[in-house]
Amino acid sequence: MAASIRRTFQNHIFTFKNVHFMPTRGFHRSRPVLGAMDAEFEKAKVQLNTLQNEPGNDVKLTIYALFKQATIGKCNVKKPGMMDFVGKAKWDAWNNLSNMTQDEAQKAYIDLVHSLAGEDSPSKAAAPSIESAGKYETVAVTLNDGICKITLNRPAKKNAINYKMYEEVGLALSEAANDKSCTLAVLTGAGDYYCSGNDLSNFMNIPSDGIGAMAKQGGDILEKFVNAFIDFPKPLIGLINGPAVGVSVTVLGLFDVVYASDKATFHTPFSQLGQSPEGCSSYVFPKLMGTAKASEMLLFNKKITAQEACDRNLVSEVFPNDVFQKETEARVQQYAKLPKISLQKCKLVSRELEKDKLYQVNKHECVILMERWQSDECMNAIMGFFSSKGSKL
Repeated sequence: MAASIRRTFQNHIFTFKNVHFMPTRGFHRSRPVLGAMDAEFEKAKVQLNTLQNEPGNDVKLTIYALFKQATIGKCNVKKPGMMDFVGKAKWDAWNNLSNMTQDEAQKAYIDLVHSLAGEDSPSKAAAPSIESAGKYETVAVTLNDGICKITLNRPAKKNAINYKMYEEVGLALSEAANDKSCTLAVLTGAGDYYCSGNDLSNFMNIPSDGIGAMAKQGGDILEKFVNAFIDFPKPLIGLINGPAVGVSVTVLGLFDVVYASDKATFHTPFSQLGQSPEGCSSYVFPKLMGTAKASEMLLFNKKITAQEACDRNLVSEVFPNDVFQKETEARVQQYAKLPKISLQKCKLVSRELEKDKLYQVNKHECVILMERWQSDECMNAIMGFFSSKGSKL
């Protein structure tokens, strides 16, 4: 019986040509087709009917739902009965987009059709490969079975992030986003540390045009780095194999899933170093863990364990260190087998509405940090750190 129902669903959910954008009987558009985006929308409808390779049912459902949301708005019909499997699937797909505006749905529809057309076209130039000999110096990047693995690779420095690493992580994320063979990305660290945070030697090389120029350069690099996480359109998974400090902690709120070894710790010693939060943590952390718990970390430098990070919703799950790699690898491989486009659209629906807010927060945090980096308080704290520790944080 179940097999029969499944075959019926697969065979009849759509006939593909035209059906995805034909209005259901009795439906009416809530707004006229106007503007440049609407013209692109009309072109995308035509383009969809020219594809040589028919998308899978999950993609067809997404196309249907985006079209309905773009042309009508929120789902306004009664949910079909239990035995109407096709109708129920289509209703669920449309209803799940209730928080998306018509313009946002229209843009998502256009982007999806363009991505399908790009994959379908044999004449389209191949995207550059993520892996390239000699391309990266501070990170190791591999792409296997749809998984782009980015490993912070300065183990002798506890994977402290220098300016080169900031740029290379952003580049690796950008290339993973544009590589059609990549389903998701993973970020982890080489050696015993995940990341010891910002390499404080970044502050020791003051250029000839002064500390203001150094602060401006650092602010621009940091803003671009954090934006790479905000912009990443595919699932992003953090595998925190050891202690994490500073910016490597704050950006975790922009990941989709974070798994940690029980040997991992999480530390954001901003006020201790005369600095201030970054990575959108001033906005995301209070949402994840509440104001009081966020303040313990961002204001008062509290170092927390992996389990405490899990209790505060910064980490999804904690694994014993001796099985961490095996367990997380199995999870990631399982996720990479899920339909690519559906994964991206699920992320789009859940994250897209906050992107403008995150850009704003990121820019504001960088402005405050640039001021902090030029302050006597910050420079004295950093010099005091080097004097007392003789090492990188």
